[in-house]
Amino acid sequence: MAEHILFLTGKLAEKPLRQILADINPAFDYTVHALGLSVAALMTADMIRRRLKDSFGADRVIVPGRCRGDLEQLSADLGLRVERGPDELRDLPEFFGKRPNKPTLDRYDLRIFAEITDAPRMEVDGIVRQARDYRRDGADVIDLGCLPETPFAHMELAIATLQDESFLVSVDSLEDQDLLRGGRAGADFLLSLHEHSLWIADEVAATPVLIPAQHKDLDSLDRAIDGMKSRRRDFLVDPILDPIHFGFADSLVRYHETRRRHPEVEMLMGVGNLTELTHADTAGMNAMLLGVCSELGVRAILATQVSQHARKAVREADLARRILFAARQMHSLPKLINDGLMAVHERKPFPYSREELAELGKAIRDPSFRIQISREGVHIFNRDGFHSATDPFEVYPQLGVGHDGGHAFYLGVELGRAQIAWQLGKRYTQDEPLNWGCAYEPVAATVDPHVYKPAGATLKKTPKDPQ
Repeated sequence: MAEHILFLTGKLAEKPLRQILADINPAFDYTVHALGLSVAALMTADMIRRRLKDSFGADRVIVPGRCRGDLEQLSADLGLRVERGPDELRDLPEFFGKRPNKPTLDRYDLRIFAEITDAPRMEVDGIVRQARDYRRDGADVIDLGCLPETPFAHMELAIATLQDESFLVSVDSLEDQDLLRGGRAGADFLLSLHEHSLWIADEVAATPVLIPAQHKDLDSLDRAIDGMKSRRRDFLVDPILDPIHFGFADSLVRYHETRRRHPEVEMLMGVGNLTELTHADTAGMNAMLLGVCSELGVRAILATQVSQHARKAVREADLARRILFAARQMHSLPKLINDGLMAVHERKPFPYSREELAELGKAIRDPSFRIQISREGVHIFNRDGFHSATDPFEVYPQLGVGHDGGHAFYLGVELGRAQIAWQLGKRYTQDEPLNWGCAYEPVAATVDPHVYKPAGATLKKTPKDPQ
């Protein structure tokens, strides 16, 4: 027998929900039941527990995505499984069509070296704090970057202190003596050795990253590889990624050629020459470069966060490696897996058209304002009218809230968010901050917009998106 699903909703969303389910033509049976409230997004677990008198023979219950409360306890109380659907009705087809195959992001096979570029100028405590931040964002190895003609007297102490906190450590320098010191201090990796400095590998146990003796010289890299193989030692290979207009395309060819010559070697790519030296958002660059790594079997990158525009590079690389691993395992494109790398735009920013929202507005019977966006602009409406604009200043005089400072402040914040979302092509949900993907770490709200009341203000509760 086909599964029977009970969909709980509000009066305003009942008709569109029935239409979407009819369009899906699902393999399951279903019942749509309006629970006696207008706006589905205001539904709570306690409300369902009080008002639901009949399960209609359902095997499970789907409630609106923004339904608040403990659904596990509700499931136990009702004796059948209750789960949240998508936040937006328009996402219901994807909810059913994609969910069974949606991969988890708990696996990856690429290691992130995160460089502390000015370690010699930092105190050990500062190095450790930076390392902790990098580890929180996904780094696997902390790379201590040495600086030309800059003493690093506390290198050994820094390595020991990091390893006491279970960090893997690499030392990065163009100077042989820095690398020798780092290896003798117990560094796990050395960046970088070439055919003329392999003697350092004979002195220490650290795993070296090999580079060409002269830039672009893959033959010298071949000789370094042969030298490490003859020593029966582990190593990584870095043909060196060049910046755009300074050999970028040719450097990609070198990675490809190195993989052709040496199908089995472990490789590393230093992505900072792109992320740091290109003034563009780094999330896309990291996704593209790690896509190259995924295809070529490059299983380590060196990431830097020197420039302010690249300050989330490690976190972006961490998410990118997880997405790309999942896509590769499924033999699929890296899409419809996770949206965290789309910080500025979104796949489906406008779930409703202006005409649909205007029709919804006709059914509103209370004074609370709803705010929504469509391709056409920002819309704010209640029982007293429906207003549209691309600039909130155009509609504010028509809202009649100038006497109510608290309400005016609230609407100003929400309309500002809505305008930004409309301009960029992002999802907007009333009473919720915009989603910036992995570019921003959300901070828990300290003020409830429905509770905050400036002196003398009467702040009406404003419902969320009328699902």
